[in-house]
Amino acid sequence: MTKKVLISTGGSGGHVIPAITIYNHLKNTYETLISTDKRGLEYLDKNYKVFIINTPKLNNYFLLPFSFLKIFFLTVKSLFILKKNNISILISTGGYMSLPICLAAKILGINIFLIEPNMVLGRANKFFLNFSKKLICYSNNLINLPSGINHKLTTIKPLIRKEYYETSTYQKHDNLFTIIIIGGSQGAKIFDELLNKSFVTVAKKVSIKIIHQTSEKNINFLKDFYFQNNIESKIFSFDHDLSEVLKQGDLCITRAGASSLAELSFLNIPFIAIPLPSSKDNHQYENAKYYKERDCCWIVDQKNFNDQKFEKFLLELINKNQDYITKKNNLLKLNYQNTWNNVNQKILNIINEN
Repeated sequence: MTKKVLISTGGSGGHVIPAITIYNHLKNTYETLISTDKRGLEYLDKNYKVFIINTPKLNNYFLLPFSFLKIFFLTVKSLFILKKNNISILISTGGYMSLPICLAAKILGINIFLIEPNMVLGRANKFFLNFSKKLICYSNNLINLPSGINHKLTTIKPLIRKEYYETSTYQKHDNLFTIIIIGGSQGAKIFDELLNKSFVTVAKKVSIKIIHQTSEKNINFLKDFYFQNNIESKIFSFDHDLSEVLKQGDLCITRAGASSLAELSFLNIPFIAIPLPSSKDNHQYENAKYYKERDCCWIVDQKNFNDQKFEKFLLELINKNQDYITKKNNLLKLNYQNTWNNVNQKILNIINEN
């Protein structure tokens, strides 16, 4: 009888994208299902069998009694889901939305596997460490890892969506240095109001092309801005086929979500990471630092952003100086033997380990 696996996720793409990737690694071996909150639904199409477990945040002290009560009822709901569907393995990508389903799995004695895509152990994953069979992550040097649980730690190559392994090489039809800006579908002030002004200064000295992801409300503003400043551009809000967009770039400027950096690294695109200053436990900075220590990227501090220094820095990179070439070569080395089949076999070995 085929074992049934439930993958718990939700919230942002930082949780859901690893869940989708794990789903695709397991679906041919196990009957695989997904649980998510309502926010996670925007990343999941009808091809997935999905259960909605809409866990409330626990950051409002006045609503804590109601939130705990709701989590209790969601845990009961999770017990029914796990029992009814005969789930034998639970895989959680972390986040507060995993609380009810992980509690229910613990009660039922179901094997729990935790996935930590960031370089800092998340709080929900840390809470469930003692209940879990394995913690799957990308580095042995995970920050905030409690002592005495190294036997549960197992590392894999960063989870990258299957389409990235299957994407074809992009053939450039111009000599323009292409800069891709990934500010996320919600956009961000530094990406939409500061960087584009720097590009105007740079474009007066060298020919560049800008591919800019932003929020829906800023699309027309940015289109007009680049047009008026005679900069070739493509502006979009959210693109499910992001691999086809990213591979057009010579350089990417991005936040430092674990999945984004892993995908850029795999595509051999040098990147400038501008970590979100408010990310929990400063995990975005630590994600970027992992690549910087391997001389694969640059990090820019948003709080101390200096447009003149940034413009000078960009001009040097656009001329593909030795630093730029070194980063590309190091990215190639970092992803040596990183194939879908190799990662797939490692994941299956972890799940099947007694």
